[in-house]
Amino acid sequence: MKRPTRVVVRARAKINLDLRILGRRPDGYHELRTIFQTLGWHDTVAVSRVQGPLAMTGDASKMPLDRSNLAWRAADALWAAAGSRREPSGARIAIVKRIPLQAGLGGGSSDAAAALVALNHLWNFGLSREELAALARPLGADVAFFLTGGTALGLGRGDEIYPLADLPSHHVVVAWPAHGVSTVDAYRWFTEFHARRPGAERNGHPRGWDPAHLDASGNDLEAPVEAHRPEIRKIRRALVSGGARLARMSGSGSAVFGLFDSKAKAAGACGVVRSAGWMAVCTRTLARGRLVV
Repeated sequence: MKRPTRVVVRARAKINLDLRILGRRPDGYHELRTIFQTLGWHDTVAVSRVQGPLAMTGDASKMPLDRSNLAWRAADALWAAAGSRREPSGARIAIVKRIPLQAGLGGGSSDAAAALVALNHLWNFGLSREELAALARPLGADVAFFLTGGTALGLGRGDEIYPLADLPSHHVVVAWPAHGVSTVDAYRWFTEFHARRPGAERNGHPRGWDPAHLDASGNDLEAPVEAHRPEIRKIRRALVSGGARLARMSGSGSAVFGLFDSKAKAAGACGVVRSAGWMAVCTRTLARGRLVV
């Protein structure tokens, strides 16, 4: 089979329909139970066959273009898994960035998963999806999810992925303020929030997943982060006022998503959010099977 000279992959955004923090793990990470959901909105990751060492380009000003980028680290991991001790070579990774950084939408993780898929094809390594998932888990908590997509349960650090019945298709508005939220800050605020409020009620931890009862979902990071970033609460309330069936902060923020039953309602709410000075996009949930490739 002739090797391709260029492979293009859509790196989808994700939202967390539900996010519960169950405690602290022995390795220092938090034990999570979350429901991931893929969106149609995406970055684009293109890998091309070139002469010389691995290179990376990108169109986002704050995106690193070296080994600190998860997509580059994914290339390193894939190259090593193929048995080479040399530096990766023969490819250039080009990322067209649309998903904002520090927004809780998994953009960097999705780019890394897309790079794994694309480079596996370009370099003709022939690794299975399960083998790619094993490489994805050490890269970041939610990288492995993007190799599954759709609606999925994430356990552990969020890297143990179990496909679920897909959420019925919804129109989605994703909105975010000018300033992002680092994951480190979000979890520190969570710890401080509950230290100051020892009797504060936490969200429950339901064992089942029923897409018909989205109103029972929650995000344990939402209140602590909103205490420091009140604009997130304002965005969430604006989406609810605009007719969102559900509006939640995604992951550790700063992005907020609203689920809508009609395209017209979503477009109207998107316009209201933008007119208030925040950024927003209209998209849809994406079922499993309509993955990156």
